[in-house]
Amino acid sequence: MPDPDLNLLVALDVLLAEVSVVGAARRLGLSASAMSRTLTRLRDATGDPLLVRAGRQMVLTPHAEALRQRARDAVREAQTLLRPSVTEPDFPTLQRTFTIRANDGFVEAFGASVIAEATAHAPNVRISFTPKTEKTPTHLREGSADLEIGVLSGMGPEIRIQALFRDRFIGVVRKGHPLESEGEVSVERYVAFGHVVASRRGHSSGPVDAALAALGLERKVVAVVPGFPAPLAVARASDLIALVPASFLAGLPETHSEIRESAASASVFAFDLPVATEKITVSQMWHPRVDADPVHRWLRQLVLDVCRRKAPP
Repeated sequence: MPDPDLNLLVALDVLLAEVSVVGAARRLGLSASAMSRTLTRLRDATGDPLLVRAGRQMVLTPHAEALRQRARDAVREAQTLLRPSVTEPDFPTLQRTFTIRANDGFVEAFGASVIAEATAHAPNVRISFTPKTEKTPTHLREGSADLEIGVLSGMGPEIRIQALFRDRFIGVVRKGHPLESEGEVSVERYVAFGHVVASRRGHSSGPVDAALAALGLERKVVAVVPGFPAPLAVARASDLIALVPASFLAGLPETHSEIRESAASASVFAFDLPVATEKITVSQMWHPRVDADPVHRWLRQLVLDVCRRKAPP
């Protein structure tokens, strides 16, 4: 029996990831007919249909589902074996694109500094920030993302994690808002105004509402928006109170008076919430496949240094 064509392994990995002949052809730079012929060869090699039609879509067979992660791991391991061994990266000539999955609040607060520091050391490096539409380890496992930034939730047991900073939520209103002129914001004044909150999933309640409910109070959420820049923009143009992470206004000190002073240049008045909520830990996550990569280690250290320097205390 002749040895199998190992080029088929790459095609298998892409087909199982895309679950589409057309999508796989696009990723591999092939025509749809050439990809169909490759699928036929894969079916002959594995003795399984792999992809079958279900209505207008293709679905994986049980055998293909079982092969999916194994194919991905095999391709990544082969790529690692064939990559030149580098003990000390040559940053002035390094050419590499890093993909970082992060929400827009992180990009607004830390993105410019991460980009500036990365390109200062490695001018040919590109940082590509992509949105987090869902929390999943798939992008790290498949290698389509180098880092994921956020609150740890639903990631696989093999995913590496490093805490970057502790964050908290603060209230923000426009300059000249009635809350600005009355000293410390009381809980009664806090619930007297309408609120705008950010939620990718459209949720209007959270830890703040639970803390208010314990006091027998309730705030009126009149708007829900998908990301943190939006509530800030709405608050600037209305009397609504925005709820944003302190890191979104990166570098703001902890106290009420200092927050107000620091936020003046941003045309907003920021204040500590009148109810206690737990702080959240923002982390960076990566796949163990790149754990020992010296360039990836450099990127992780760079992100850590930027966050610890700019994040609120």
